[in-house]
Amino acid sequence: MKIKLSVLLILGIILFVSVETRAEFRAGATIVDVTPLKFPVFVNGGMLSRSIDKVKTQLSARAIVLDDGHMRIGIVVVDSCMLPRPFLDEVKQLAAQRTKIAPDRMLISATHTHSAPASMSCLGTNFDPTYVPYLREKIAEALATAEANLEPARVAWAVRNAAKYTALRRWIRRPDRLVKDPFGNMTVRASMHAGSDWDNVTGESGPEDPDLSLISIQANDGRPLAVLANFSMHYFSGEQGLSADYFGLFSDGLRARLAPNKDDAHPAFVGIMSHGCSGDIWRRDYRVPAEDRENPTIESYAAGLVEIATAALEGIEHREDVDLAMAEQRMDLKFRVPDAQRLKWAQDIVDAMGDRPPKDRTEVYAMEQIILHERQSTEVVVQAIRIGEIAISTTYNETYALTGLKLKLQSPLPATMVIELANGGDGYIPPPEQHFLGGYNTWAARSAGLEVQAEPKISEAALGLLERVAGRPRRRFRQSRGTAASALLAAKPVAYWRLDEFAAPTAVDATTAGRDAIYEPGVVFFLEGPQSKMFCLERETNRAAHFAGGRLRSRVADLGVKYSVSLWFWNGMPTDAREVAGWMFSRGHDQGIGPVGIHLGVAGTMDPGKLILLQSNGLNGSDAPQMQFGRSEIKRWTWNHLLLVCDGKMVRVYLNHKTRPEIESKAANGVGAGLDQLFFGGRCDNQANWEGRLDEIAVFDRALTLKEIEQIGRAHV
Repeated sequence: MKIKLSVLLILGIILFVSVETRAEFRAGATIVDVTPLKFPVFVNGGMLSRSIDKVKTQLSARAIVLDDGHMRIGIVVVDSCMLPRPFLDEVKQLAAQRTKIAPDRMLISATHTHSAPASMSCLGTNFDPTYVPYLREKIAEALATAEANLEPARVAWAVRNAAKYTALRRWIRRPDRLVKDPFGNMTVRASMHAGSDWDNVTGESGPEDPDLSLISIQANDGRPLAVLANFSMHYFSGEQGLSADYFGLFSDGLRARLAPNKDDAHPAFVGIMSHGCSGDIWRRDYRVPAEDRENPTIESYAAGLVEIATAALEGIEHREDVDLAMAEQRMDLKFRVPDAQRLKWAQDIVDAMGDRPPKDRTEVYAMEQIILHERQSTEVVVQAIRIGEIAISTTYNETYALTGLKLKLQSPLPATMVIELANGGDGYIPPPEQHFLGGYNTWAARSAGLEVQAEPKISEAALGLLERVAGRPRRRFRQSRGTAASALLAAKPVAYWRLDEFAAPTAVDATTAGRDAIYEPGVVFFLEGPQSKMFCLERETNRAAHFAGGRLRSRVADLGVKYSVSLWFWNGMPTDAREVAGWMFSRGHDQGIGPVGIHLGVAGTMDPGKLILLQSNGLNGSDAPQMQFGRSEIKRWTWNHLLLVCDGKMVRVYLNHKTRPEIESKAANGVGAGLDQLFFGGRCDNQANWEGRLDEIAVFDRALTLKEIEQIGRAHV
């Protein structure tokens, strides 16, 4: 009897403790007006200083505070272009004095409207000295008010594709259409809005992120409290006067749809649009002919996103049994400071300016060199938040859409939102390969001054923090295998590169042989590839690499004279630009054409848009190089399949799964013997390299039979 009573007592204690320690999830939200009271105000977003003296729409700090009984977290999204880290550290300390939220449990980000008072100095614009102290108080007020509104709540996640509302603005220029940087050098291979003139470009410089992600918070009675949205689109622009841009219109539109009737007994619903990774993104799709491009108003643009959001939120299940976790990392990163020569150039210009502000781009960048030289380095803040099974990751200032995709696809939690312009700002943070292409987003200044390796360091820190808050390792990203990928692997290639990497230097071999290849500088990653439904499963997008002067180098030992190469290609170079639009495959010795080799590309002015096969054979000193052309004209910016088959006697080139060869030629003497280096995206001598995308490259150590060719073709259709 005593034993039974003791057991019951212990069980009772355990039950009591578990009930007492069970977390109650609570949330509170608010909107605080941060529109300035004194005019005019300096405004960020331009190369030179400007000011505005009128208001079109209210500027706001929109805040959410979350509490699970063990941890309290504050999130604020401010209608501002950029918010400097020292300023935000001051805000967090001030808010911590007025709330029960620790400074390292606060996430504060900017929307990136280009029509808000300047909170930090950048390029030709100084921060507004009257507005900054006012904004500091208002952000702290937003956190305190949201905390005061805490009540029992529940949370849900939704995400929808909104590709119609986002597109790449940074396009790769033709190698013969470079332009000068502010320092007088012809370095610009990629630039914003270059895609508006198709004749100047070869294609986009990266992927877009079409996800409209939503975290919905309701009171336990089902009353909507707040929705935190996230989307990758830079800003709308064109507003006259201070404006919250489309971020504010979306937030207000969401409130009108979800909580149209004001309830005086409860705080008002709070809609929030945070900034996704958008350093290379804008709203205009330059892939569409100029005459067909849509030109929405800012009102219709925001309304379209509201429609997608409200549809996504219908019927989703909210949960109240959620807990919170948050982690923060601070890291020191270097600026790309000028060398002695550039510093002297800059100092001479700044000395000649005297006390006046810069009046042109050259003076702006000269002044920026002096500032970077004085600062040398900065501190960067990266955070991760977990709300039940929902994750929020942050990036510092303006990262590219590719960075957001890296984090989402490798996050331990599949429901992951990435908020950029968070916790500070030091300008654009491009992936390293983008620095090779130059352009405004890479020019050293406070608008883009961090070290070349800043993006991978920030991404790795963010993934580590996500692992910490999730309590599990990151996911390993690799493309799924659809029917076409499976068919290629079933044909037993000696190497198969899917070119689905996020970054250089390694292209991973999808076979068990482990013959990884190496990307050279001049390649960008994760562009849309061919036939997603065939190469991947479900709704996954097949990915490809875009070549802009660099090559993919591989070594396949003992390949011999009998071999086959299967690949997909997408030519971005106009065929009237040069004799050869680009060489996509080459077998030979590096850095020279050599007396023995085989090279395959697309002709330019020689025979516009036709395949071109070049075989060089000078071993006996008598045979001239053989050059042959295909029959079919290949349209620019279209995906095509190519299969080269060499049986030691004949070389046959097949196009788009046709069983009749596009080119059929006698194999040159000695081609293949002792040549173990294969190059894709360029010729072995680096002449007229490929300008466009390649994908799904498979190499076979035999000549494929007609039956095998037909099988591969059927799997691709």
